[in-house]
Amino acid sequence: MIRVLIADDQAMVRTGFGMIIGAQSDMEVVGEAADGVQAVELARRVRPDVVLLDIRMPRLDGLEALRLLAGPGVADPVRVVVVTTFDLDEYVHTALSNGACGFLLKDSGPALLVEAVRAAVSGDALISPSITVRLLERLSSPAPAFDDAALSPRELDVVKLVARGLTNAEIAARLFIAVGTVKTHLASVQMKLTARNRVEIAAWAWERRLVG
Repeated sequence: MIRVLIADDQAMVRTGFGMIIGAQSDMEVVGEAADGVQAVELARRVRPDVVLLDIRMPRLDGLEALRLLAGPGVADPVRVVVVTTFDLDEYVHTALSNGACGFLLKDSGPALLVEAVRAAVSGDALISPSITVRLLERLSSPAPAFDDAALSPRELDVVKLVARGLTNAEIAARLFIAVGTVKTHLASVQMKLTARNRVEIAAWAWERRLVG
């Protein structure tokens, strides 16, 4: 079972997400938190597989809670999917920098929410399609100098497709390679870029304007 913790200051949202998660045969809700402090404490205590985390919450906002649970320097990070009403650029950038395994808008729908949870567990990441390109494009100014010598041409191909939101299977089909080969390339890219997940890889690519 995929164990999910829901953190949102609105009881109706927690109930709605709980119903969606509870309807899946392979998922269960292991806790609910109404503010950031409670979210961090509960996540550290019950160690869920995935935390669904709102941004604007009392006592401690979701981005700071995310940093404490999955940010740089955290020895045993928790997988966190940010689910919010607000798609502000600064929120996306901070969430990616602090280790988010996904960024969804609350109106994305049940199917995408479930998909984001499963993606986080499998080591992938999902960003709401409606904001993927628009928001990541805005991370590209100004663009730092880019030396592509560290990545092979095939790795660069994979990175560009990741930045466009393609799944491993879609990348494999596009490049006529096996899914296992895509995963191997991504593992190499993560090591070279010191990126912890494909969301950070995508952000890295957009910041350097590798995707037009």
